[in-house]
Amino acid sequence: MSRKPAENSAPRLPLGGAPVRPTFKRERAALKRGIWPVAGCDEAGRGPLAGPVVAAAVILDPKRIPRGLDDSKKLNPERREVLYARICDVAEVGIAVASRARIDRDNIRQASLWALARAVKALPTRPCLVFVDGCDRIEAGCDCEAVISGDALVLSIAAASIVAKVARDRLMAQVGAAHPGYGFERHMGYSVPEHADALTRLGPTVHHRRSFAPVALAYGDLPLAAPEVAELPFETGSAAPVEAEAEPRSPLPRSRAV
Repeated sequence: MSRKPAENSAPRLPLGGAPVRPTFKRERAALKRGIWPVAGCDEAGRGPLAGPVVAAAVILDPKRIPRGLDDSKKLNPERREVLYARICDVAEVGIAVASRARIDRDNIRQASLWALARAVKALPTRPCLVFVDGCDRIEAGCDCEAVISGDALVLSIAAASIVAKVARDRLMAQVGAAHPGYGFERHMGYSVPEHADALTRLGPTVHHRRSFAPVALAYGDLPLAAPEVAELPFETGSAAPVEAEAEPRSPLPRSRAV
């Protein structure tokens, strides 16, 4: 029996075919309706075992859009750095950081949504509409539309993904300098073999997320041989005790970071 597609289903990336590049169509359509400014919002660092979540919001100037904007995951570090500088030169940018302590206290999803909302508030100009990557809308103080795979579809979200990624990578490089032997400056806190080996040899740091199962194991919060460990989600969901920590210095001027 055939089914009609849901009328309100979110747009998704097509399977196969030519590579999809983000466009300015949604922003331009809003501008034609008299809705402006329009911001794009994205975050970096939901998956790592260590470090903060960094969110960015960007309002692009329709007359000065940097060439080559794309989903940050599709760009190499050198290209991201170049585009980061161009975005900050010609666009309005806001950045917010959700600390490891907040992640452990509130859970990774809530900490990410908090950072996204704070990044919008950090913008020099209050937007009338915000496009946010993912399936969750945020408390932006204005209309907000969630766009699944938004960093690959919406140009302002792509710009925000680049800013968030570069800002977080710079923070993790500082963490790596403060904690030699972990390789944070290379893997940015993600769960790769090098990081797992360092976690076993050196133990967790103040920047490790205790609410994530591999770190909880390293702390001894979870029994090593428990049969349910293999079935645990990446985040344990428990509200682990948190202690105060000093966040690394922001990579942006004080007026642009929260």
